[in-house]
Amino acid sequence: MPPRSQPLRIAIDTGGTFTDCVWIEAGRLRMLKVFSTPADPSQAIVAAISKITHTADFILLHGTTVGTNTLLERKGARTALVTTSGFEDAIEIGRQARPKLYDFFFDRIEPLVAKELRFGINERTAADGEILTTPSCEELDSLLAKIAEAKPQAIAISLLFSFANTKNEKAVAAALNDLALPLSISHQIIPEFREYERTSTVVINAYLQPVMQKYLHNLEQSCRRDVASNVSTERDYKAVTERQYRAAVEERPFRAAKGARRKPALAPACRIFVMQSSGGITALSTAAREPVRTVLSGPAGGVVGALATARASGFENIIAFDMGGTSTDVSLVEGAIKTANDAQIAGLPISVPMLDIHTVGAGGGSLARFDAAGVLRVGPESAGADPGPICYGRGTQPTVTDANLLLGRLQPTRFLGGDFTLDLDRARRLTKAWLKKQGSNLSLGNFAAGVIEVVNATMERAIRVVSIERGRDPRNFALVAFGGAGGLHACALAQALRIPTVIVPAFPGGLSALGILASDVVKDYSRTILLRVSGKVPQARLAAEFKTMEQTGARDFREESWQGSPHFHRSIDVRYRGQGYELNIPLTPNLLQHFQREHNRRYGYTHPAREVELVTLRLRATLQNKPKNVGTAAIGRPGRVKLGSFPQAEVSFDGENLKTSIHPRESLQPRKKYSGPAIITEYSATTVIPPKAIFNLDKSANLIISP
Repeated sequence: MPPRSQPLRIAIDTGGTFTDCVWIEAGRLRMLKVFSTPADPSQAIVAAISKITHTADFILLHGTTVGTNTLLERKGARTALVTTSGFEDAIEIGRQARPKLYDFFFDRIEPLVAKELRFGINERTAADGEILTTPSCEELDSLLAKIAEAKPQAIAISLLFSFANTKNEKAVAAALNDLALPLSISHQIIPEFREYERTSTVVINAYLQPVMQKYLHNLEQSCRRDVASNVSTERDYKAVTERQYRAAVEERPFRAAKGARRKPALAPACRIFVMQSSGGITALSTAAREPVRTVLSGPAGGVVGALATARASGFENIIAFDMGGTSTDVSLVEGAIKTANDAQIAGLPISVPMLDIHTVGAGGGSLARFDAAGVLRVGPESAGADPGPICYGRGTQPTVTDANLLLGRLQPTRFLGGDFTLDLDRARRLTKAWLKKQGSNLSLGNFAAGVIEVVNATMERAIRVVSIERGRDPRNFALVAFGGAGGLHACALAQALRIPTVIVPAFPGGLSALGILASDVVKDYSRTILLRVSGKVPQARLAAEFKTMEQTGARDFREESWQGSPHFHRSIDVRYRGQGYELNIPLTPNLLQHFQREHNRRYGYTHPAREVELVTLRLRATLQNKPKNVGTAAIGRPGRVKLGSFPQAEVSFDGENLKTSIHPRESLQPRKKYSGPAIITEYSATTVIPPKAIFNLDKSANLIISP
């Protein structure tokens, strides 16, 4: 943990096009955006850090897309799976639900472990934890030889009912330790029932482990080399202690295995923590050991930042709308952020706690194309950071960003605060040539308007998924728009869904990084117990189970050198006996009554006389770690802007070109009412405000729009 002389905290969110950095300097929030380096994301991070600080002592809070991209691109490690004999194909059989019921040509998602890499071991544990069959030494030796011959890069171990008794799984893991390969063991990662989901989660962890370990190791070493170069001068060397300097330049091997964590120096430099999908940060060693918990790392920071921003303006119920360069992430929040344990990424189930985020392939870099029938499509393919949109200077296929530029919604000389000029002439010339090559007679204006309409329809469907399809009326929520492209499309989406308020926070292009900066340290624990109750909850039994989990959590915090006592939140997955799915209920003296009320709210009925099952205990351990002034820091503005008349430009709205005022955001007077049409420009984003809409800056520096 940081010493008393609080070091600089830098939150960095790596996106498909930009890498966003947020930090607090002299009591003011500051931001920097640099182009991402997809081949090696750490290059952009180190480049950004070198621009932000020249001191050796800083903390890096990192939201990463490495896990997500590895899964989507299926470029993970060659993984072996060890399971109970006879259950080798459970990962391929999966569930019988068909994602596309009427598509006769639909192909199921191929498992991450090939058939020849699935190994069964003769063992059996009963559902109540009784060991029925123990694997013999000869069988373990044979398993070791077979796996060694297959030459995997990582191993997943998931035995039947190992959550009830870990003895056999520990024996298998001990036998395979000699291979010196990363091991993902189910009772350590997710000691829960549902064999398919548990095995899938453990396999994904193993599949990502070597990739994430390599990435985090390279990032750590790159940051240290950068620190070493920063303290190389006499002045910089005097700014840090000799102990800090040695910690910064020492090349110590990276160890991710449990029990092999290195002890930190008294004042270590360049400490790295990683954002988890559950909305909290964790130590680098934990992220390397359990990368499955980081697959929604960046988007989770956005939800945390969106809720904090909305609360500052008096809104508790929000729809977070994060439109970046590659994708759009949407999430609905009612008062408090909640996690789910039944997410899917790339069609694969993941059962660790994750924020409920729905992602679609619609971003500023989404590519436009015509399909075989001549219909205009946008995404999910993206130009990303390389080559990027046409107007960035290297791309050759039109994107959503190019369409916004052609319609006048983006101002060429005001992008990234004027640090980067968009090439409007190139966008016009290459888009016109591309349309001709496609055999299209559309004008540039009509084509660009069509691209915007298509991508808006995709994002509107995504918002409907998290709201209307789940029984929530979007008219009762505020739309918090962020990401580099969120403000360009938010008002149109709000009009389509009749959402009354749009909130564009300060630093919208870096809100995910700000959410990471404001996140606490979080660890989640769970254990399936499958306990039937009728009338009275066994409080003593539950208290004993939770106490054991809390002791584990406290020990894990100590091992990672966190200071302070964590706060524990207890909850239980509860269902009626015979049901297949559960409701997560906070552990209170009125647990059963709370379950009946929640079941009635969710499903519209209850069975008060029916036997209830307590299925899985869940413990969330939280330790406050955010900077004390993150909620009160002033917004760092690039400079003063003369008030008075604003320049105007012609911008297309619904096929009509209108003279539109261009407002630098820093020129808006707090609480003063303005009316559209208008374009709000700032360093990290641009906001389009349609005709007749009313907008103002509130006391929290958030842009409040009534579209």
